[in-house]
Amino acid sequence: MDKPILYRKRIIPEETVKLDKDEILHMDEDHIVTRWNAIKPKKVLHHGCSCYFLKEGFKVSKFYRQDGSLIYWYCDIIEYTYDPKENTYVFTDLLADVLIFPDGRVEVIDVGEIADALADGNLSVEQMIPALRSLDDLLGRIYSGSFSDIQEMINRIEDGKEP
Repeated sequence: MDKPILYRKRIIPEETVKLDKDEILHMDEDHIVTRWNAIKPKKVLHHGCSCYFLKEGFKVSKFYRQDGSLIYWYCDIIEYTYDPKENTYVFTDLLADVLIFPDGRVEVIDVGEIADALADGNLSVEQMIPALRSLDDLLGRIYSGSFSDIQEMINRIEDGKEP
């Protein structure tokens, strides 16, 4: 089977970007793992690796500096659509994000944007119910210590080993 074409859709700011330069490292019915360079390089962010957890509704990424040092793990709450005819995935960022720093500190960010998007009609309650459940699941894994299993799986794939 040909590798699918991936798209990232943002609500704030509104944009859809084809991720045609992302390299798919691994794919199964539950996960898609990619390696990528920053689309718009920033002072700090240079490249990374991402794992889309299709059933769980989140994406876990490793953000790296140019020298290869880890900035943090960046977790997005997402939803996706798949078009089998076109073999495309569109991953929509549902705004809430969780950052896990190398020192173990955890930050939940952009939750206020959810309220703004709901108020503006850019997000529906039907989208937010599973998104909030995904956020709760992700935070539960982080706070219980089981997030390390996710980190280990991504590290193995990134290092060229199967999950």
